[in-house]
Amino acid sequence: MTSAQKKLLANGLFIVGGIAILGVLFNAPPETTKPLPHDPNHERFMTMDKKEAEQFCAHCHAAGKQAQLSATHPPPNRCLFCHKRK
Repeated sequence: MTSAQKKLLANGLFIVGGIAILGVLFNAPPETTKPLPHDPNHERFMTMDKKEAEQFCAHCHAAGKQAQLSATHPPPNRCLFCHKRK
């Protein structure tokens, strides 16, 4: 195989790989995680650093609190990783 053929094969594989990646991305399911509500309870967290804001989540969302998480909720250690701010 000549050098030109190797380059052509490499370029072709790169293009096919790029198209495959785009195909996967365009067919990804829609985001289903609820965003952080933009209401008076959450207003102060909209401008805070994520790590700083996450320290306050358990004040309302821990077991026995006013907005307890469901039993199927993943471990609540990185709330703003999934729940995006609007």
